Amino acid sequence: MAERLYATVSDQLITATQRGDKWTVETALHGKYPRAVVADPKDPDLAFCGTTEDGLWRTTDGGETWSRIGEGIAHERITAVSLDEAKGSEGQSGVWVGTEPTAIYYSKDDGKTWTEKPGLTDLRSEPDWSYPPRPETHHVRWIETDPNDYERVYVSIEQGAFVQSSDCGETWNDRIPGSPRDAHTFALHADAPGRIYAADGLGFIFPGQGYYESVDSGETWGTPNDGLKHQYLWGLAVDPGDPDRVLVSAAESPEAAHVPKISESYIYRRDSDGAWTQCREGLPNAEETCVPVLTTNEDEPGVFYALTDRGIFRSDDTGGTWDRLDIEWEEIASEFPGRRGPNVGPTGLSVV
Repeated sequence: MAERLYATVSDQLITATQRGDKWTVETALHGKYPRAVVADPKDPDLAFCGTTEDGLWRTTDGGETWSRIGEGIAHERITAVSLDEAKGSEGQSGVWVGTEPTAIYYSKDDGKTWTEKPGLTDLRSEPDWSYPPRPETHHVRWIETDPNDYERVYVSIEQGAFVQSSDCGETWNDRIPGSPRDAHTFALHADAPGRIYAADGLGFIFPGQGYYESVDSGETWGTPNDGLKHQYLWGLAVDPGDPDRVLVSAAESPEAAHVPKISESYIYRRDSDGAWTQCREGLPNAEETCVPVLTTNEDEPGVFYALTDRGIFRSDDTGGTWDRLDIEWEEIASEFPGRRGPNVGPTGLSVV
């Protein structure tokens, strides 16, 4: 089992470390609205967390302390954080950061220095980009590098585009017809070169367009949604041991996904080219459960993790059954002021 989990939920960042049969829990960044978190699988003590209110933070001691970093990043609202396998001369991690308003930054040295990757908002589709709760702006929702080609970078804009770069962000290729327009989460798999899996948020408006998949590095896309009864998709994870096994989290609408009192969410699984089926055993009731965040640990094939506002759950049988981990935290029902909307559900999960 994984030894450490980093989770962002409600108004806090949670670090849970397994010691024997028990989990110790630390919370941090209260009031900063942590949103995206990623840990280095080669160094579980190293993790990065983007917040909505106060920029980028880093821990080098497994979550015991966090330091504000990111000098050179122009925006306080950090909406996406990702690591790649590129290493500097001293073995440091490559870190990607996305912001609102939309911008991309990269660090080769564990976040010590940053370089903006220009040109993203010069793409022809940019006038169509807009985030509905704040329609005057948009942001980077997700970033991934290709595990078979670290020069190739994929970026999802919420909402409006799925774009990519073949030269580590020096230039960008615009969205193409038929590609996702609101990919909340997407993934790649080292054992499936060219394959991209994407959980899109517009399926509740355009039925049949919730889940997207490409087998040619995003040149063309299919939408295999058979059996997916709820098509506002949020989380997505792929089995580290089987690129044909995919889990997504879903709801009927954004309100059903994110508003606690009316929330109703589900997890679905798809094997190979089969239909989607619901995963229910061991999970909390769908009603009044915000849509989960899903992830995996590359060292645990067949295992999935789900972060909900009712706890963190683990499945060791590819999503068939789930067990709630003994990880407790103080629930905080907080809301952003003004037009920013509710932020009481799960937003990020990293397991190492």
